[in-house]
Amino acid sequence: MEPSTDQPGDRHPREGHPREGHAGVGHAAVTSQERAVLQRDRQLRGRAAKASVSVAGILVVAKVVASVLTGSVALLASLVDSLSDLAASGLTLLSVRHASRPPDADHRFGHGKAEALSSLVQATLIAGSAIFVVNEAWHSLRDSTPVESTAVGIGVMLLALVLTGALVLYQRHVVRETGSVAIEGDSAHYRTDFISAIAVIVALGIEHATGWSWLDPAVGVVIAVYLVLTALSVGRNAIDELMDRELADEERERIETEVLAIPEVLGMHDLRTRSAGGHTFIELHIELDPDMRLRDSHHVAEAVSDRLHASFPGCEIALHQDPAGVDEPRLDDVVARTESGAVPDAVTPRAPRAPHRRGAPPEAQKRSAPTDG
Repeated sequence: MEPSTDQPGDRHPREGHPREGHAGVGHAAVTSQERAVLQRDRQLRGRAAKASVSVAGILVVAKVVASVLTGSVALLASLVDSLSDLAASGLTLLSVRHASRPPDADHRFGHGKAEALSSLVQATLIAGSAIFVVNEAWHSLRDSTPVESTAVGIGVMLLALVLTGALVLYQRHVVRETGSVAIEGDSAHYRTDFISAIAVIVALGIEHATGWSWLDPAVGVVIAVYLVLTALSVGRNAIDELMDRELADEERERIETEVLAIPEVLGMHDLRTRSAGGHTFIELHIELDPDMRLRDSHHVAEAVSDRLHASFPGCEIALHQDPAGVDEPRLDDVVARTESGAVPDAVTPRAPRAPHRRGAPPEAQKRSAPTDG
């Protein structure tokens, strides 16, 4: 692995403490524009987290009053949803702050996975809320309890509709700009709130007009089902991040394109990627001329790193320079065996192989292969 030129007191640019001057491999020099973008991302996450806590607090107070006055199960379901939102939003605020902390001696990859842990807890809260609502709906159906003070309930849900809609639009903007998993998980709660607000308004209006007492708890059950589906989606995304799921295929292909655009790079292998808290981590081996000088190979690695940073701003990059055609155990071989259903085992000795260039014609690969003598 190419040694980094970072000094002991340097901090990585992803954490908002960029180092000036020449950059080591994987730590490309950060421009003032990129610093501004990273700072803006942190501010957007913080504002979104604070906004969600504020909205959840207002809605909880309003729905508690309306739920007591109306006795509506559908409104109670929405209240329980908002209570879980308030707890989850507070957790999101803490996790976003923790995830933005710079690496320390015990967490040298940073603290980005705090957001995924937060999302996993949020998924659990949502699922628990759904179970509670279904239980209340069952009791209401059994007892045929009518809804009272319908106008109050509709008024509160209209307020929830406006506040939640505005918050979801803002959170969508923040997620698009920052890629925050925690904010995305938080936004899932409020999308549930928005749908449930519409459902409760319709249920209260129809029950007031027709006297159908079964409609209110039925809507509560529908909201509970939606809560479960939301919990599964949020939980799956959080687990993917915690388990270091690879980036999407199109992003991996973009990495290959950027790397192989450097003429001195004869090939690449063992690319692996992951994300944590909106941060992207890229590791790969590049294949170079076996006779290339160490200093020259360093400059090539710098060029690769610069291209990747331009394509994935603020990413963490770990590069390893290999002589083209070297025979060594490779992660790609293990993955290929696993995908084919075979049990991965030790890599058996092979003849030196030509470097891999995606899309290169056979004659180009033949020219790039090392020769004896």
